[in-house]
Amino acid sequence: MVYRVKPDTIIERLTEEMADLGALEPPEWASYVKTGVSRQRAPEQEDWWHRRAASMLRRVYVDGPIGVRRLSKRYGGKRRGGVGMSHFEPGSRNVTRTILQQLEEEGLVEKRDRQGRGVSPEGRALLDRLMSDLVEG
Repeated sequence: MVYRVKPDTIIERLTEEMADLGALEPPEWASYVKTGVSRQRAPEQEDWWHRRAASMLRRVYVDGPIGVRRLSKRYGGKRRGGVGMSHFEPGSRNVTRTILQQLEEEGLVEKRDRQGRGVSPEGRALLDRLMSDLVEG
């Protein structure tokens, strides 16, 4: 079912759901922090925290169980070295870890023994419900 819906579409719907969840609020440092060393500034979107949480929930659904390190690689990018060569750098692990912890508190993600985090039955039900609505509608 997850491959029948465009990622942008499901992330948009999930972002709205994440904004409705009470515990999934950005920390006070989130408005000042860059999302990785490859970025020059902090995100400018107001709802970037909820959008990243929605994207991560979908990523854990597709690739899970997955750890913080592999997830941070998904949100990395090229670090331009000025005169030197560009190199890939992973995204911020603190942002990744904090969002995963918040998703875990909401019951959408759960730790798997020594494998990382996977989607919980509640999270799977939420994603399946949203995806079936998008496929039918």
